[in-house]
Amino acid sequence: MKEVTSKALAIEICKALSDKLGKDIIVLYVREKTDLCDYFVIASGSNAPQIKAMGERVEELVEKNLGLVPSRTEGVRDGRWAVLDYGDVIAHIFNDETRLFYHLERLWTDGGNIEHFNDKTGELYSATPEK
Repeated sequence: MKEVTSKALAIEICKALSDKLGKDIIVLYVREKTDLCDYFVIASGSNAPQIKAMGERVEELVEKNLGLVPSRTEGVRDGRWAVLDYGDVIAHIFNDETRLFYHLERLWTDGGNIEHFNDKTGELYSATPEK
């Protein structure tokens, strides 16, 4: 099996979240801010069944396409805040209210480490203009 980069894993997670109509999917590069992981992938779902479906889709597609399973999952069945830990990449799936409350983007973003997922192209783009 070939080596999977953390960026490729983050993109695969984004695609899986998009499959289940996840909203506001972003990728935060946090390697220089923490030893926990390289990337956080953050997305929102509208309700508990959707959040559960998003978490299950991430597990399904990442295992099918990359041969990886999360080392730990929390909250997927609860539907408020699901966490899937793939080591170098941690996916956070929130309902809208919980995402606003914890606002991980505010805590971890320095302006240059955030990318948004374009569900039409399947690619990441920076919302910050290049200088």
